[in-house]
Amino acid sequence: MAQIRLLTPTAQQSQLPLFLLFPGMDGTGELLHHQVKGLKGRFDVRCLSLPGDDLSDWDALVLQVIELIEQARGDESRPIYMCGESFGGCLALKVAAYRPSLFKQLILVNPASSFARIPLFYWGSPLSNLLPMPLYQFSAVGLLFLLVEFGRVTPADRQRLLNAMQGLTSRTAAWRLQLLRMFDFSSVELATIQIPTLLIAGGCDRLLPSSQEVARLARLLPQAETYQLPQSGHACLLEQAVNLEEILRQRGL
Repeated sequence: MAQIRLLTPTAQQSQLPLFLLFPGMDGTGELLHHQVKGLKGRFDVRCLSLPGDDLSDWDALVLQVIELIEQARGDESRPIYMCGESFGGCLALKVAAYRPSLFKQLILVNPASSFARIPLFYWGSPLSNLLPMPLYQFSAVGLLFLLVEFGRVTPADRQRLLNAMQGLTSRTAAWRLQLLRMFDFSSVELATIQIPTLLIAGGCDRLLPSSQEVARLARLLPQAETYQLPQSGHACLLEQAVNLEEILRQRGL
């Protein structure tokens, strides 16, 4: 069975702060190339990659990820930035809550933490496990229209995203949806995450109410600030016009 990994998309630069990118539901870590280009000048970048057949629960994922981070960190004084998009945003929150002292900065992009509060998703997600594989792959095509703003993502990147989604088995997709269905952080738990946090929302997200969720999290996380991308969709880190490193510089991070 394949293992959870931290991919190294550029040459390692151990003298720079460590920057961790946690992907969305696809889990590949290979759809973040646009952002890596900008980040690699300031950071030593790693992309989390979850195997397509991984059925770990939240606790197991958190422990495995923390072990990988500690291995990659090396020097204990090295600053660590952690950025999670969608599903990866939920995982990043879990990791941050478990070991807050590890991180200098938390960045959440369209976090899927609102999933369980949307009745259609909460009650409908278990049905995905019942879909035969051809029907599941066809449904991924329809989901693409909710994930991306077509005019802002190149055809090649739309195809990469579709391939990554279709690379999951229906069983794995159903399991990850179940994790989102079970995801829950109380206001008290969120208040314990004393890490400076940047919350980024796509104003044209058709999949999740990301602007509202980011506003909610900003009220509950002690050191949070928000950044709106008014024209961006859910998979905004795929958009050519979105430059995460530039956003960080604008915010003095």
